[in-house]
Amino acid sequence: MRSNQVTIKDIARELGISASTVSRALKDHPDISVETKKAVNELAKNLNYQPNAIALSLKHSKSFSIGVIIPETVHYFFSTVISGIEDIAYEAGYNVIICQSNELYSREKSNAHMLYSNRVDGLLVSLAKETTDFGHLRFFQDNNIPVVCFDRASEEILCDQVIIDDYTAAHRIVSYLIERGHQKLVHLAAPQHLSIGYYRQKGFRDALEKHGLPFDESQVIMADQFEKAIDAVEKLIQSGNIPDGIFAVNDLTALGAMKALKKHKLSIPNDVGVVGFGDGQNAQLTDPSLTTIDQNGYAMGKRAAEILLDRIKNGTANFDPQKYLIDTRLIVRESVR
Repeated sequence: MRSNQVTIKDIARELGISASTVSRALKDHPDISVETKKAVNELAKNLNYQPNAIALSLKHSKSFSIGVIIPETVHYFFSTVISGIEDIAYEAGYNVIICQSNELYSREKSNAHMLYSNRVDGLLVSLAKETTDFGHLRFFQDNNIPVVCFDRASEEILCDQVIIDDYTAAHRIVSYLIERGHQKLVHLAAPQHLSIGYYRQKGFRDALEKHGLPFDESQVIMADQFEKAIDAVEKLIQSGNIPDGIFAVNDLTALGAMKALKKHKLSIPNDVGVVGFGDGQNAQLTDPSLTTIDQNGYAMGKRAAEILLDRIKNGTANFDPQKYLIDTRLIVRESVR
């Protein structure tokens, strides 16, 4: 036998039967005798035979794989989304190819082209911060390969979306911050061309207005990473314009803000209350623990995968893109008075 991958022809040669008989035996075809099926399956197991995925994809015009592009693996949220995706995909007999854009448009585009070259049957994507051109995603759709955006979406690409109600969740947590006595607030925000950036900022603004507090554009600071948050809060402290409440667009940004506050001996939450978004593992481990929003990433991943597989099964004819909302929860901890 050859030392490389074993084929159906190799098994047939060893047993002195035809390749078609081996193929039918492996599929438990009723025309093949029990003795032949037993011999074929035992030899296949001993030789560690694996079906040729490329050949199967050509035969069925499907690869039985889906692509996933996420911005970063560092966020706990995305790991929970991937778990939900994989549970649904594997149950349906699909493999999952996961790529990371590192928040770069060029990397996202390159990942998309690689996944297309690997004949994925569908694509799940959470947009990178830099992405404002969606030609690489429309290319999939033009070739009848369904695309579903999750968490981060844009109205400029017509596809199914699985997201949370970022506006309502932001409004709720900012209202909680205000009702606990924090009223001089700033928002450490994400880019506004992303739906999460726009709607979380809008929720922040409307919560202030609902509670009769003034809003000024200077209260919104573009800082959506740990290091950027440290820098932003340092500048606020140095300017003497210290807020008594910070709403960060995600948990890692909130942790950066907390680090800067602690460096300057400001008490959390007595001097400054801090809230985040995402409920990652670090939200529970930091001191004080972080009040935040649970985005239910696992449920988001499951729903996104279910929708994509349904589109793959039923095709994209008469396509009518849908928006699906995943429930969120306010998680109250110790970072607010």
